[in-house]
Amino acid sequence: MKRLLIFLFIIVFVFQMSVVGFCANKNVNDDDEAQIPSTFTSIVAGGDDVSKLPVEINAKSAVLMDVATGQVLLQYNADVKLFPASVTKIMTMLLVAEAIDTGRITLADKVTCSQNAASKGGSQIWLEEGESMTVDELLKATAIGSANDAATLLGEYISGSEEAFIALMNARAKELNMNNTNFVNATGLDDTTDEHLTTARDIAIMSTELLKHKFITAYTTVWMDSLRNGETELVNTNKLVRFYQGTTGLKTGTTAKAGCCVSASAERDNLHLVAVVMGSENSNDRFNTAKALLNWGFTNYTLFTPEVDTKQYERVAVNSGRRDFAETLFPDIVPILIKKGQEEKVRVSVEICENVDAPVSEKQTLGTVKVTLDKELINEYKILSCTEVKKLTFFDGVLKIFNFISNGNTAYPFADT
Repeated sequence: MKRLLIFLFIIVFVFQMSVVGFCANKNVNDDDEAQIPSTFTSIVAGGDDVSKLPVEINAKSAVLMDVATGQVLLQYNADVKLFPASVTKIMTMLLVAEAIDTGRITLADKVTCSQNAASKGGSQIWLEEGESMTVDELLKATAIGSANDAATLLGEYISGSEEAFIALMNARAKELNMNNTNFVNATGLDDTTDEHLTTARDIAIMSTELLKHKFITAYTTVWMDSLRNGETELVNTNKLVRFYQGTTGLKTGTTAKAGCCVSASAERDNLHLVAVVMGSENSNDRFNTAKALLNWGFTNYTLFTPEVDTKQYERVAVNSGRRDFAETLFPDIVPILIKKGQEEKVRVSVEICENVDAPVSEKQTLGTVKVTLDKELINEYKILSCTEVKKLTFFDGVLKIFNFISNGNTAYPFADT
């Protein structure tokens, strides 16, 4: 009997050690991303020939961008540097929103007005030096009334001074790859500078970033409000808030140098778009161009989430391991922006190892998921191991055989990996 057991042990152990895995091992670092970024970044390319665009553009430049993916649907002179006027305040609001969401400041914080903030001209709520308002009130004044004094004061509160806040604005712009932007102030006032410049594309980028902070639409979608117990009335400079279905914001801007500008965002049927218009001759042209861009986007595009059955990919067999299987971590499939009617052309393919050799590390790549549209790769993801499986040792093999003889179970007898 002993000889038979030894013979069985040798056969099983040698067999397990000699199995060749179907898929070669591929190790990745713990900080590797499960999703490989898409290279599919532009659906519709515009240029400097306005006659070739599908909508009428009455502006010096324009961009239509999808908020969820950052993909450009339409562009016209998108990278021409222009004066943005008060559209600048999108960056101001973004930095305020980030400070709130990270806990550095709160909406209830009281802020005392400086002489510098009180001295700002243009649109304002006539803050007086020494007067106090909450961050909530100042943000309301900035988003709805485009108040230069409120925007300046918020910047001073976050950074300590207007100069420090301007440096923060430009640093954040660089982080967002707004490579054609230079801010000189937090307001967009340009009567004393020729260097406060940005582009329609860069504005679209910071607009989509601002909209990631969901609470901001509680300010940017308000048509009318008031401050100081009703004594100071606020009326939104963005008329689309009142007249365009699904509007979520964001900001207008008008100066003699900039002309009429707007970054207009709206959401319909789970599709969120931002239309940036710069350098229109009048306010009607600015809003009509923005509406035309948004209408065209909503008519022609949809946000589509490909589906894949993950149940059949929940684990991968492991050869010569302490465990027979490695559990998989399947990636979340993000929505993709496509033209309406193309849903049936989207394909999802899964390539996954049938088995792998031990050891298997946590977050080791076990397969890939590819999303294609008309055979063009849109997104590619990694399927990772969510468990570590150590290699079976000689002693482990003895225990496994003993467990089989005692219990009829070939699984490794201990709970650890």
